[in-house]
Amino acid sequence: MSETFQVKAIATVVGGHLTAGDDYQGGVESVIRLNEEYPLETLQGLEEFSHIEVLWRMHLAAPQDVALHARSPRGNTAWPATGTFVHRNHRRPNQLAISHPRVLRVEGRDIHVTGLDAVDGTPVLDLAPWFPQMGPQESVHVPGWVGDMLTHYWAPAEHRR
Repeated sequence: MSETFQVKAIATVVGGHLTAGDDYQGGVESVIRLNEEYPLETLQGLEEFSHIEVLWRMHLAAPQDVALHARSPRGNTAWPATGTFVHRNHRRPNQLAISHPRVLRVEGRDIHVTGLDAVDGTPVLDLAPWFPQMGPQESVHVPGWVGDMLTHYWAPAEHRR
């Protein structure tokens, strides 16, 4: 039987993207604002890191968005049908995401970042500095369709139509 547990947000995304989108996520600054209940010293030293790892909930998604079957990414039949756990979108059972934004600066409770593909109001469940030594140690490979699909993912947001 699956374990169920509760998780409490530690922070909220302020500003940045106002709507969710498949592409054009680049060039946008946002703030991860730590909740008042956490002492400021919990962020001490974070500004020394170039990137952080952020675990967040896709709060604009609805439970009925979950799709537990194989389907072509973005509905494009030129790409192979792949299972739910091969996709990185809101159709996942727990509707969670991980991002690795660049830290621009830390001011009090506010972590200013760029490269965060969450939207304004997103609950942040956890964050940690990115340690390259804890990332993949071997060469990373992905199917060709991933590169095709994400060609414009980090293109500047102002190019969004």
